[in-house]
Parts: sequence; C-alpha cells; structure tokens
Amino acid sequence: MRTILAALRERAPEQRVETIVAENLIVNADTRLVTVLLENLLSNAWKFTSKEAVAHLEVDSDKCKGETVFRVRDNGVGFSMDHAQRLFTPFQRLHSEADFEGTGIGLATVQRIAARHGGRAWAEASPGHGATSFFTLGQQS
Repeated sequence: MRTILAALRERAPEQRVETIVAENLIVNADTRLVTVLLENLLSNAWKFTSKEAVAHLEVDSDKCKGETVFRVRDNGVGFSMDHAQRLFTPFQRLHSEADFEGTGIGLATVQRIAARHGGRAWAEASPGHGATSFFTLGQQS
C-alpha cells in the first residue's frame, strides 16, 4: 500500500496529502488482484481530493459481523448518495471528465475483485465532505 501511495505522490508532487495507514492490514487473498483494488481506491481518493489545500486519506479496517471491513476515507468532493447505485457500474461517472479525468471503470473493477474473493464493495459520501469506500474479501481468519 505504501508503494501505491509513493507512486501517487510521485505523479502529483504538488498535491499536499496527509495519509494515515493502519498497521496490520493483513488479508488472505490474491496479492496481484488486491493490489489492483487498492490502486483503484487510493487513486480515486487522491484524484477527488486534488482540489483540497491539504488532502487527508485514511486506510483502516474493523471487524463487523465476523468479517473484516476495510475503509479508504478522504476529505474530497464526495458525492450525493442519490447516485451511489451507479458507482460500481462500468463507465458510470458522477463527476464530469472536465473536472476529474478517468474512465469510470475503477470502482467496477474494485467490486469484481471483492466479489471474486467472496466479498463486496460499497461507498458512502456527502457532497463537499469526502467519501469512504468500503470493501470486504470474504471471511478472513
């Protein structure tokens, strides 16, 4: 995860981003696929905080009903929950490409990877108050 964050810093050195990554985020999963999942979530958080004077990204997890729920939080532009059902559909964008570049496939990829591991993905947000992306990877011991 720190490698992903370092690459994002290298691509946008002018962007001030404070990151907090919880210790001991361990999963039993396909490393390559989970790396792609994290690249998508962290890239989105980085992108949608790009207009903040100081961006805040936090990655952590918690146990809930027997499964580990991972979270990627940011203080970016957020979105209206009225449109949340579109987030994980390929090529559906909630923000204009003029404001934020992208293809609209990243979160669909996240959902497919989570599902492949027996998990799921979802998000919560509020316009102007950032977003939190969640995912599980099935039952983790």
